[in-house]
Amino acid sequence: MEFKKILEIRWHGRGGQGAKTAAQLLAETALEEGKYIQSFPEYGPERAGAPIKVFTRISEQPINLHCGVSTPQIVVVIDPTLLDVINVVEGLDENGTLLVNSEYSPADIRKKLNFPKGKVCTVNATKIALDITGIPLPNTPMLGALLKTVSIVELDKLEGKLEKKFLKKIGEEKTKANIESVRKAYEIVQEE
Repeated sequence: MEFKKILEIRWHGRGGQGAKTAAQLLAETALEEGKYIQSFPEYGPERAGAPIKVFTRISEQPINLHCGVSTPQIVVVIDPTLLDVINVVEGLDENGTLLVNSEYSPADIRKKLNFPKGKVCTVNATKIALDITGIPLPNTPMLGALLKTVSIVELDKLEGKLEKKFLKKIGEEKTKANIESVRKAYEIVQEE
């Protein structure tokens, strides 16, 4: 999916799963590539575990919108339990892209959500995160899967951003593990 105007992404997750961090990392990587960006969450006083939405806008031109994303081209679902709680495809362009952290196939998700057109992608990001980092935090693997399914920023640029952002914060070993989880999801994401 190439974008000429504003690319709008809506992320669905739960507090504490890193949806806000993933959206911000993507936006900041696009900024470093000379694009205009917005990235912001929508939540109130909820605590960890409560459903949240995060929005990302990326554009070649200045962005003059200052509201949530109601008609995204891409929806990323970090927590698959939300599929039974909210309508994650609400407002999603019928030819848009839906990426879900799930052990199920894209065909299974398409049928469950009655999303007949567009692209549906799945990757078991939680398993990848557990296997590689030892922590069930699926946000960074979801970024790798997203970049494989939609051309937004270059994978190596995102990896560089991860390294810059996290090396001092979490150390070299954990940073490398996060980058490895991004690559793994990039390699194995399923698409229909």
